[in-house]
Amino acid sequence: MFDKNAVLITGASTGIGAVYAERFARRGHDLVLVARNIEKLEENAARLREETGVSVDLLPADLTDESQLAVVEARLRNDASILILVNNAGGNVGGTFLTQSAEDLTDLVRLNATSVLRLSHAVAPRFAERGEGAIINVSSVLALAPEWGSPVYSATKAFVLTLSQALQTDLGPKGVYVQAVLPAATRTDIWKFVDETRLPPMMEAADLVDAALAGFDRREEVTIPPLHDEARFMAFESARISVVQGIGNTTPAERYRTSA
Repeated sequence: MFDKNAVLITGASTGIGAVYAERFARRGHDLVLVARNIEKLEENAARLREETGVSVDLLPADLTDESQLAVVEARLRNDASILILVNNAGGNVGGTFLTQSAEDLTDLVRLNATSVLRLSHAVAPRFAERGEGAIINVSSVLALAPEWGSPVYSATKAFVLTLSQALQTDLGPKGVYVQAVLPAATRTDIWKFVDETRLPPMMEAADLVDAALAGFDRREEVTIPPLHDEARFMAFESARISVVQGIGNTTPAERYRTSA
């Protein structure tokens, strides 16, 4: 499945996206690489063409810009060779919720959440009509931990996780595979605004992507490379489903009832 079909990867100039590009190229897939840094894209593309022989097309775009996002959407709608979408582009904003500007946070939502929604929505009908295709969405372990990290960043990653799981339920029966990848701290440029003395232990981007692709090959719906005890996530999901099964009541719970 997906053998030799093209892969469109966002945020492909550095870090996790660049490693995804290298790994898919070595699997024989042609590439469409999306990022703002055209110089770095060109450098990566030249190396991958020489080393792997695959076709590498570049699509420079700032996904927070409506017109540039629309260009990437159009490519996904119209290019029948693309059967895998990797929604990897993302960022963060330095400071705290009290010091971050509303404008910066709105752009963060556009990049981390809205672009994932829009690009998935652009490609899903074609995938579903064909009966095959894959969407890989890079979320974060912070999707499971709102008490950690930057509130808006964590919220965007929770959106990506929930969207991915819901899309797998909706599109899976139509032949479309959706994977959510949840990295913990990973060595990428997203940490550039953090003082080095405050950096947490980090996984290398190559290790993260190799693990994520192992999950991809296994058709996991949620892949959490840094979680060694898989049973913990299975228990988490079991508890979540148990809660869902208990919320179909039409009357308030006893604890919320007050005497007249």
